[in-house]
Amino acid sequence: MQFHLNGFFPGDPRFADPQDRVVAPPLKRPLPEYVDVMVVGCGPAGLNLAAQLSKFADIKTCIVDFKDDRLLVGQADGIACRTMEMFQAYGFADQIAQEAYWVNETAFWKPSAENGEHIARSSKIQDVEDDLSEFPHVIINQARVHDHFLDVMRQNPAKIEPYYSRKLVAVEVNQDNKEYPVTLTFERVVNNSQYMIEQEVVHAKYAVGCDGARSSVRQSIGRELVGDSINQAWGVMDVLVETDYPDIRLKSAIHSNHEGNMLIIPREGGYMVRLYIELDKLAPDERIDRNSITPEYLIKAANRIMQPYTLNVKQVAWWSVYEIGQRLTTAFDDSEEGQLPRVFLAGDACHTHSPKAGQGLNTSVNDTWNLGWKLAHVLTGRAAPELLLTYSQERQHVAQQLIDFDREFSKMFSAKPKSDTHPDGVDPAEFQRYFQQFGRFTAGTAIRYEVEVLGLDAKHQQLASGETIGMRFHSAPVTRVADAKPMQMGHCVEADARWHLFVFAGEQDLANGLADLNQLCDYLQHEPSSPVVRYTKEGEDIDSIIDVRAILPCGHRDVDMTQVHSLLQPIKGQLGLRDYEKLFALSSDAAKDIYSMRGIDRQQGCIVVVRPDQYVADVMPLSDLNRLETLFAKVLL
Repeated sequence: MQFHLNGFFPGDPRFADPQDRVVAPPLKRPLPEYVDVMVVGCGPAGLNLAAQLSKFADIKTCIVDFKDDRLLVGQADGIACRTMEMFQAYGFADQIAQEAYWVNETAFWKPSAENGEHIARSSKIQDVEDDLSEFPHVIINQARVHDHFLDVMRQNPAKIEPYYSRKLVAVEVNQDNKEYPVTLTFERVVNNSQYMIEQEVVHAKYAVGCDGARSSVRQSIGRELVGDSINQAWGVMDVLVETDYPDIRLKSAIHSNHEGNMLIIPREGGYMVRLYIELDKLAPDERIDRNSITPEYLIKAANRIMQPYTLNVKQVAWWSVYEIGQRLTTAFDDSEEGQLPRVFLAGDACHTHSPKAGQGLNTSVNDTWNLGWKLAHVLTGRAAPELLLTYSQERQHVAQQLIDFDREFSKMFSAKPKSDTHPDGVDPAEFQRYFQQFGRFTAGTAIRYEVEVLGLDAKHQQLASGETIGMRFHSAPVTRVADAKPMQMGHCVEADARWHLFVFAGEQDLANGLADLNQLCDYLQHEPSSPVVRYTKEGEDIDSIIDVRAILPCGHRDVDMTQVHSLLQPIKGQLGLRDYEKLFALSSDAAKDIYSMRGIDRQQGCIVVVRPDQYVADVMPLSDLNRLETLFAKVLL
């Protein structure tokens, strides 16, 4: 899609008239007195959590924000491949992909060998390695992501709308109150002309602070951000430009000899770009003099860095100045010895870092993606409250990895090019190698949760070597048998807090009339000890908590649908209709065989157990029913 040709306008670019993109202001209404979950902050972390919980009409979720309306212009606009996989679970990944800029290649520029005052391209590389994900790395206005989350919240059964213009002034936790132990006090301006303030008090079972780096929720529970700054200032701006720089539509890392460094990120619409411009080093404890920085100052700095090329800026859509710092909170919840958590932190409230690696939004939404299904399990009686302890255990480890990576990445990016004058500088080729080496980390696909957190092991990992336990389920192409639809296996996982059993039949079983698969299906459907039977409540659809899908190592035309087990064609819903979307065969493209691509044992097959947040919980043989029962007994009630 191309847009912004005649200037930047926020909102949905599918509306030709910018006035038609304007959304009605939020309704003024009082906060509820009692809720199950109070989410403080309408950033990506908070909206992602509310979007998950909106799936459950019986969970009362409230989300508030200090601002007076929804976001129109975003700051964290890089969307990693892994985050796109998450958006697919909500159903809006394709819309994001259509509208966004796709980061396909990265160009590296360094001082020219002929003229050190000029820059010259040193190389171009592929931005995302092949088969890392079925989705690209994209750039899109953060506000557009918010809009999609808001649509999900409105459309789901709980019908959640944010409450704006609320300032959090106090959070108190009373562990003696077993029903609603968290009390939150807010201030709301009810009359701007006379500046009248009204206080509102909300009692909650759980509260989640998604309220940014200066989080009031974090301060209220006695947690603090610990870390440091590397004394480096950067300017950032989104601009509509005319330029002779040849790689203006490619992500570009530019190192100049004496004028500093710059990162160019093309934006959606075909005309706008984001510039990250290095400013002067700061002395210890020095802060940026923001009054001395203007858009004109940043534009002049960019032009000095890019010599001999020039930027003619036609419009500045947004700009800011920031200092790089890497900080991590001491804990992601308020739990103490012998005390279960009631208040959680997510996003910038518990980790801050530079924006150049594009990890801010992506890490933040993954925080609440981890927390959301666990809260849903506990509040619907599916799991014991002890499950909530695993949120901090899993996410704090990931955040520390991010901090460590970002510190090194920022240091290398800010360093001067290595030369006789700067022997301690960074070789641009070394920076490029580091960029490539950590490509999976920046794509979000390298995240690995400790297997031991849920008391498991990796005993049978060899049965599916490409589906690593503790890492996200790596999708691959398949064909749905009933309607011959080519699709991605991972797209069966939706944002609905269900567990998934992907049952891969083996070729030895295929030759035996699928006796092993049918025996497993009989057990799952009928045996009282089966997790499907044990954890599905009376009156619920058979796949309401554990969804079973099967993949066969053959072509879809080789399958006789009349012989498919009834568990894979379940009767569901109020009208008792049959679900035909549980059985899959190999892709018609022989080069994209899911068994080969993901290291599935073709002879034996296996079960891959996938958590509600798309992470692999376990891999096991089709016959290891004991292990299957033990796994779910550790999590579900």
